[in-house]
Order: sequence, then structure tokens, then C-alpha cells
Amino acid sequence: MEIISSEKRFEEIRDEWMDLLAHSSSDCIFLTWEWLYTWWKHFGGGRKLHVLAIRSGMDLIAIAPLASPSTKLIRLARVRALEFLGTGSVGSDYLDIIARRGRENEAIDLLVDYLLREQFVLDLKQLVKNHSLVLQLAARLQQQHWKRSEICTNICPFIDLAGHTWKSFQAGLGPKHRYNFHRRLKNLHRDFDTRFECVVSEDQRSAALSTLVALHNKRMQERGGSDGLHSTELVGFHEELTRLALGQGWLRLFVLALNGERAAALYGFMYAKKFYFYQSGFDPQYSPHSVGLVTMGLAIEAAIEGGAQEFDLLHGNEKYKSLWAKEQRDLVRMELYPPTPRVWMYTKAIGLNRLARKAVRTSLTMLRAPAWSAAK
Repeated sequence: MEIISSEKRFEEIRDEWMDLLAHSSSDCIFLTWEWLYTWWKHFGGGRKLHVLAIRSGMDLIAIAPLASPSTKLIRLARVRALEFLGTGSVGSDYLDIIARRGRENEAIDLLVDYLLREQFVLDLKQLVKNHSLVLQLAARLQQQHWKRSEICTNICPFIDLAGHTWKSFQAGLGPKHRYNFHRRLKNLHRDFDTRFECVVSEDQRSAALSTLVALHNKRMQERGGSDGLHSTELVGFHEELTRLALGQGWLRLFVLALNGERAAALYGFMYAKKFYFYQSGFDPQYSPHSVGLVTMGLAIEAAIEGGAQEFDLLHGNEKYKSLWAKEQRDLVRMELYPPTPRVWMYTKAIGLNRLARKAVRTSLTMLRAPAWSAAK
């Protein structure tokens, strides 16, 4: 086992990483070297890189993409802990251990031995429920008296596009939704010079990303602001990531223009025959024309034409997603604690901290309640 703790070594392992990922059951955009290396560059401050690379001879058979967390409670408790790279506000889904198919058991054996020896607390977020290599790791550690905590945290709606044409996919939509999409699209073509284009060159990329960020934040102002593209760090991450993704042929950044004015944008990735819808935005002045609805439909059409077998709307239970997607995956957060006195004290502190935060949220909710509600 090699512990990768430097950014330079992280950079050097790119080709091996991507070959391993392509031959694993965990293959997704959020476990690519491009996504996680870029995340580390922009959000690694205050953390220590701790990527575990497992080899059999010269062959790389597994990677556990980990780093130390940046939480104050961990530091105060003087507990050693690890979490997945990609954790946090950037919105990485489907995080997991990466292992070559057929070599999973060997990899888990070594990871278990390492963790039993080193006694790290593991706080692993955005796992697919009942479909993650972490489950095997957790089961083995529980046999050694480690404590496991697991809670559902979100859902990822998705559309199974296997075998579908654009026409057959539409036939499966609700009749009201299908009619509304076609009516809105028809009206746009009637009332505007309508153009829907995907970024294909570096010259287009940066301008389209700026459009997306501006439209997304403008749209979210009326909802109290965005938590997805609101900071300099997040925009910097996506500026670098979109450049890398464009070079790999993964980037799908669409802009809908009406009479030359950019009215809506949608940002996603096509990776391993899956379309990952990441973010969107539109100008509120075009809300009466349902440009968000139209943009989503056109993006799904483009995904089908591009050979996508799935359109993943990623985490979030927003109502509009249920209009398009009939299936979903559950995401969970799993915590694994070694049986040591210091860790036992730490788990008690976590419990008290969470109870305190819950009490604060409850109090705030009561304070915001209408006077008549309190009177009742």
C-alpha cells in the first residue's frame, strides 16, 4: 500500500487512476482523477491528503481516495479521521472506494488491516445505499467491534434511457407534462429566434460558464441565494474543471438564446454513457416562457442522440425532477468508529453537538411561526 500525501504524487498517478476507474464497478464522473484532483487544488486547504493506493506487484488494484476532514470538533478531540475527497459543497455524488473488478476482496483485506492498525474514524458521505464497496469494508470492521452509523441523506432521481429514442422517451412522460413541454417549445420558436447550442471549443467554454453562473445566481436570488455557484472558490473549481472536461470530451454546457439574448443555461457531463445533470440557471424575466423546462427537455434529447444510457439528475428532490424521472437512488452517510476510549468520547461529543444543533433549528422554526399558530 502506498499512501499518497503530496499533490505532486497525486498528479503523477493520473493515467493509472483512470485506467483503474474504467475497470471498476465505481466508475462515475465524481471519482475521476480530473474531478478529485481539481477538488483537492481548490478545497484541500486545512486538510491532509491521504489517498491509499493498493498494488499487486506493479499493478494498481485499488484506490481509497481519502483526506483528513477540516472540522474543528475532530481537531479538538484529537481524533484521527478520514473522509472522501470531493466531500462538501461542491456536490460530489456516488463517492466510494475504487477497486479493479475481480480484485475487490484483496483490496478490502488490505484496507481492513490498515484501518485496524491505524484506528482512523471514517466519515463517508454521498454513498449509494446498498451499492458501494464501503459496505464490504464496514461489514469487516464491524466484525472487529467497530461501531457503524448510517443515515439516508438525499436522493438522486434518474432516467433509464437504455433502448430509448427521443420519441419513445417522450411517450413515457405524463401526458400533461409532455403537452406542456411541446407547447412551450413551439411558442419559443414562434415568438423568438431560438438557438440551443452546446459548447464545443475553448473559446466558447469560459463565456458559457460565466453565463451559467450569472443566470443561476440571478434565478436563485428570489429563493434567498445559491449554495452551489455562489463563491469564488466554487467558480474557480468549475472554471478549471470545465476546461479539463472539455479536453476529455465530457463537458456538456448548453446555452439557450432568444433573439440573441442568453435566457438559460444547463451544465452537465457525458461520461461512460451517462449524462450527469449538474446545474442550471435562467433569467427570471423569461419565466413566463418556461425556459428552464424547455432547456431540460432539449438537454435530455441531446443526451439520447449522444448515446446516453442514463440521464442522472443527481442529488435533490426538487419537484421538477419528478416530472422527468421515475427512478431514484438513495444516498447515505456512513460513519465507522474504532473501539477506543478516545473515539468513544468523541462519539458522545458528536451526539451532543447534533442534539444542540437540532434544538437551535427547532427554536428558530418556532420563532418564525405566525403568532396565530403559537396561540393555538
